[in-house]
Formats: sequence, structure tokens, C-alpha cells
Amino acid sequence: MANLFDYLKWRGDLEFSKSPLNPTDSVILCQLSYLPLDGIVPGPGEKNGISISLASNMIMEKLKSASDPKPRLMYKDDPQLLNTLASSDRFGKCRLFGYVNHIDTDREVQFSAVCVYTNDGCCFIVFRGTDLSFVGWKEDFNMSFKEVIPAQIEAANYLKMMASMIKGPLRLGGHSKGGNLAIYAAANCRKRIQKRIREIYSNDAPGFHKNVIESEGFTAIRDRIRSYIPQDSVVGMLLEHGYDYTVIKSSQAGLLQHDMYSWEMTHNNMVHVDSVTLGSRFVDKTLRGWIDSLDIEQRKQFFDALFSIINSSEAKSLPELEFKAVSRIIKSLGSIDEPTRNLINKTLGELFNAARRNIDTLLKPEKNE
Repeated sequence: MANLFDYLKWRGDLEFSKSPLNPTDSVILCQLSYLPLDGIVPGPGEKNGISISLASNMIMEKLKSASDPKPRLMYKDDPQLLNTLASSDRFGKCRLFGYVNHIDTDREVQFSAVCVYTNDGCCFIVFRGTDLSFVGWKEDFNMSFKEVIPAQIEAANYLKMMASMIKGPLRLGGHSKGGNLAIYAAANCRKRIQKRIREIYSNDAPGFHKNVIESEGFTAIRDRIRSYIPQDSVVGMLLEHGYDYTVIKSSQAGLLQHDMYSWEMTHNNMVHVDSVTLGSRFVDKTLRGWIDSLDIEQRKQFFDALFSIINSSEAKSLPELEFKAVSRIIKSLGSIDEPTRNLINKTLGELFNAARRNIDTLLKPEKNE
């Protein structure tokens, strides 16, 4: 059960100029995008950049400092990743630049991206997936009733801006929503930028509205999409994709497989399996059936109501959802108006019905689509 840390032991001494970038490298770069790079990595238009090694050391110093506000880490294995990258010849010398990270509650957008020179004549543009903020999660749910979300527009604009500053070929990638943003940006940039894109790495990312998939821009970059999902994938099966995916093995189960630290690696790739599990297909069919049973306005009203309840906690992110915040949510449930209560009950009832209709999926193996 080798993971990305084992891979770094095997390949950490080989720079990209000696051993070409592979799918496992994309996972590591996508994981790196979740690290708190604020105040460390230069933004767009700022000169130079900073090595991954130095950036990792600076984040670790912040974590150790009692006087400095501690940056939040999303994953428990992030400290080990920081230590490993700081001493890695393969990643440590790569330079980070063009970092952006902002949240706009009013527009319901959470967007972050960073560029990485990989010392092989190519630049890897990484889009961060959903962070710990509630507005980021709300934006994800908005995909169920919006053809385009604000973060996708920001991703397309970011690619256009950074491509004008970068010479040479490009790679794009991201995990979860970040993979979706990478594909959307590639599909919605000018043809001269598209021609510079070598690959687009999508790691367990949700899909798109059918109009996006049927667009000319999407068709132009479809064959460069490298999509990977774990065998119990939930997020990576959502919405429509329009491209093939490779199923990989994870040491975790269920939703925990979304964590890339659980993905199993080889010396230059990830461990592949034949297909997703029956459980993944069951969840996929259930969620699709549920969403299809609701019209656009019903989807919007339900998720608006759901996040209105969460917002009553006054917490802005998952780490802030402590006892007092939860107690406010419980209190707010008692004051929900009757139309909203009926909407929530009816919508959840449709979810239960969708699950009941698809229960036989757990008993009937299907071929990988």
C-alpha cells in the first residue's frame, strides 16, 4: 500500500528534467495547492517566485511560532508533506508564483490557484479544490443548478492572465473542484493558449453542465484530459463528464477516498483497478435520480435554505463549527418557517425515494463506462 510519501522516497532525488512528470506528480502538486501559501508565494505580476523548499520551510516556521497566527491545514498529513517537499530534489527546487486566494461571500465564490515551474521547460498551473470555508461548499452545490459558477469564470480569467506572462508549454490540474476549474479554464481560453496545453489533470473532480461538454472549446481539449477517480468515488462521479476516467486504488473507504493521501502509488504512476465499486455506482445513480427529480428552482431553494441554516451558526468555516455554533444551528431549526420546512422535508424525501429505486445497483455488477 505505497502512497505519495513512498513515491517521494523512490523518485524524490530525480528532477523533472531527468524523469518526466507523471500522474503521481500531478497528485502531489494538486495537494500542495491546499497549503496556506498566503504571504509566502508572490502573486500575479510580482517578480521572481519562491522555491517549494523555501515555501515549505516558511510554512513550518509559522506552524511552530506561538506569536504568529497559525495557518490552517486541511489534511492531517500536510505537515509530513511540507517536511518531505522541503528536502526533495524533484520538487524542492521548483518555483511557485502567481498565487491568488480569495473568498467572496456575496458572490458565493472561493477561488485559489498557483503556478509551478517544474524545471522541465513547462509550467504547471494548479487550481485548488474546495477549502474549509462554507462559501466554498455552497459554490459546489450551486453546480447542480447553474451552468457556470463564478470560480469557473475566475479560473478562465486566471489562465488568460498567467499564460500572457509565461513562456512555453503549460500543464493544468486540480483536485476536486480544482480539477473541474482546470478543465473549464482550458476549454474556455483562446486557441493559441489551448495549443500550448500539454495535459489537464483532473483528480476526483465533478463534471459539468451538458452545454459545457458540448462546446467547441471542450471538444478541442478533450483528448488532453487525464481524469482519475478512486474506486469508491462520489465527488468524481457527479454531473456529466464527456471524457474517460481511470479508476485508482485507495487505502480508505467511501468518502474518505477523496483524500489523495490515501491513493496508492507505483514508482511512476497510480495503482489502477478495473472499475468503481457497486457502492460508488449506487451513490451516483441515487444522486443523479434525486437531482433529476427536482427542477432548477427547487434545487436552488433547497441549497439556499440548507446554507441559511448553517449560516445561523455564525461560523465561516468547518474549523469554526464548535459547540456554540452547533447550538445556534439547532436553535435556528425551531424557527424555520413552514414553507421552508416543507421544502426541506420534501426534497429529502425525494432523496430517500431515489435511494430506494436504485438499491438493486448494489447487487448488479456493471462494466466500467
